[in-house]
Amino acid sequence: MGSKFLVGAATAAHQVEGNNIHSDNWVMENLEHSTFAERSGDAVDHYNKYEEDIKMLASAGCNAYRFSIEWARIEPEEGVYDEKEISHYRKVLDCCEENHITPIVTLHHFSSPAWLIGKGGWGDSYVEDAFARYAEYVVSKLERKLPYICTINEANMGFQLQKVIEDMMKSMQREGNVQVGMNMDMSAVMVGLEEQANAFGCDKEHINTFLAARSQEQELFVMRAHRKAYQAIKKVSPDTKVGLTLSLFDYQPEEDGQEEAARLWQEDFGFYLPYIKEDDFLGVQNYSRKVVTSAGALEPAQDAPLTQMGYEDYPAGIGHVLRKVAKEFPGELMVTENGIATSDDKRRCEFIKEAFSGVESCVKDGLPVIGYCYWSLLDNFEWQAGFCKTFGLIAVDRSTQKRTAKESLKVLGTLAG
Repeated sequence: MGSKFLVGAATAAHQVEGNNIHSDNWVMENLEHSTFAERSGDAVDHYNKYEEDIKMLASAGCNAYRFSIEWARIEPEEGVYDEKEISHYRKVLDCCEENHITPIVTLHHFSSPAWLIGKGGWGDSYVEDAFARYAEYVVSKLERKLPYICTINEANMGFQLQKVIEDMMKSMQREGNVQVGMNMDMSAVMVGLEEQANAFGCDKEHINTFLAARSQEQELFVMRAHRKAYQAIKKVSPDTKVGLTLSLFDYQPEEDGQEEAARLWQEDFGFYLPYIKEDDFLGVQNYSRKVVTSAGALEPAQDAPLTQMGYEDYPAGIGHVLRKVAKEFPGELMVTENGIATSDDKRRCEFIKEAFSGVESCVKDGLPVIGYCYWSLLDNFEWQAGFCKTFGLIAVDRSTQKRTAKESLKVLGTLAG
């Protein structure tokens, strides 16, 4: 694959750092009628243990680490920047450098400052300049240490959630229709909305956290926030490669499903393409496939192996999606997330080998794929689902925060070699 091919793992700040007290997620987790299965709390204390975690990644043989900088830490109040937190992330980047790890930094991975939600959140044009200012501030402080930036993680998640909710209104669907841990108990959701509205200082129709359902019209605020951030970053650091990431399913049409599969792909990818086609790279995120007929995407077959997340265990999907994206996106491609939630690490080892084989095949065929990041480095907080979904290459005993590398970490490191 060549010495410059990036192989590593990914995390997101809120899911691993702990005590992200100025974020919208922290507010929602701590409400009386929270829709979260449990609170993030100390999470897996990556905020204090990042050095140990990065060294474990490096000693296994990996050469890349994708992690997020937490906006709510950097700008806990609107216009008030916390130099101590910028200093923290500078130390994380220094640690990567010392361990010969290429950092891939995400500026927004689902969690936002609580104050932003009171201003309209991600469903209002206000977010565009607010996000660009934050991006410019971070890069101006850290520019020499930022070879790759993903502005926004899974920028298409809002519309994917909108479709799931619409489907649920027609008939109760399994949570495996979206690649994130969500609570789809609508009665619990409705009870919690009033409390959220009071907490954020907005009405319950306008609680636009990033993980809220959005129309395609509202998705344009997200894409314009990305474009403005892209321009702000390039102004400060022209050599930094900038892109975003998308959540993409491997849609596999049956004979009568070609048209429907094309429509689904257009909603997940084609709609966003005009806003990203000038980016340096695209972060491709895939966990499963969906078989499609003229009636829509089918539930997994009864005998299909499922992950803890409720979707089909299908490692071949990432290679298929890379090939599909490469036909339309002109820049470089990076697998920024791909993984399996399972308690069986032997299966995780096999999943990684099978998925990586598909990525290797793409590279051999000349596709501009520059890296592969497994999700995730650590067993962590899977949003509304809590700590029960185990994706990690490293197990964490949360009573002591003791780390134990799994065999799968060694497997990934071997592939990096």
